Amino acid sequence: MEKRLPIAIVVRLAHALDPPKNGVEMTYTDNVSAHGARVVSNRAWQMGDVARVTSLKDDSTLFGKVVYCQKQGDNRYCIGLSFVDRGGVTWSTYRAYSGA
Repeated sequence: MEKRLPIAIVVRLAHALDPPKNGVEMTYTDNVSAHGARVVSNRAWQMGDVARVTSLKDDSTLFGKVVYCQKQGDNRYCIGLSFVDRGGVTWSTYRAYSGA
């Protein structure tokens, strides 16, 4: 079990394989860890989908595989992402240099 940090980062969330079809939404993270994040979405995602998550602060992009999707009471969804290719940058290191 990995420590999660309750950090809200404003991001653009899109389906990695077909962003124009599903659209891009402006949203935020609920929490982050070195290997994943919980992101709020306006739509349901399927397990195994790959999402593109881009920070608005520095325009860095990470790709994450959806490991769960939980419907919330307010017609929103929380999706759990496991980062696919971190490329040496993680949301935890993002916190360290962003001052979040």
